[in-house]
Amino acid sequence: MPESDYLAVGRRTAIRPITQADAEEFTTRARESRDTHRPWLFPPDDARAYAAYAGRLIDDPTKAGFLVCERGGSTPADPIAGFININNIVAGGFRCGALGYGAFAHALGRGLMSEGLELVLRHAFGPLGLHRLEANIQPGNEGALALVRRAGFRLEGFSPDFLFIDGAWRDHERWAITAEMAGQKS
Repeated sequence: MPESDYLAVGRRTAIRPITQADAEEFTTRARESRDTHRPWLFPPDDARAYAAYAGRLIDDPTKAGFLVCERGGSTPADPIAGFININNIVAGGFRCGALGYGAFAHALGRGLMSEGLELVLRHAFGPLGLHRLEANIQPGNEGALALVRRAGFRLEGFSPDFLFIDGAWRDHERWAITAEMAGQKS
């Protein structure tokens, strides 16, 4: 994929907006990654669910969806390593958003999501004009917690019964990072 199609490019990864055209690869990778994601995350794994998911990210100005792509992958197109979404974007004096993310199984343990998150942070604190990003993570989700720790997020609190996931209200830790913490100006 030409670098001009990306919002930001790193050494091994690049980020681009999610599109409806990504349905086949995204849903295939989601099905391959079920054991990796469950019980924490349930990304869309069929065409209909993906169309609704991508539509919300594309059409809603309070959301931004990014694909983390591995540059120079083994296929003609750069393969999708994972996804990072910014939800509940609020402008004005708050300039904040809430992160959601997931790595696909083939990309685990390779540092691709760490680099991808760094690119998303630069984009969020740069062109998107945000000042703060928050991530709410279930306490047992060690991979998701490790990712935000590596990125410089700080633990700000604990929210009991925060989100309804997999049939129950789940506790979450609240992590956040500001533009200044990430070395950006806001």
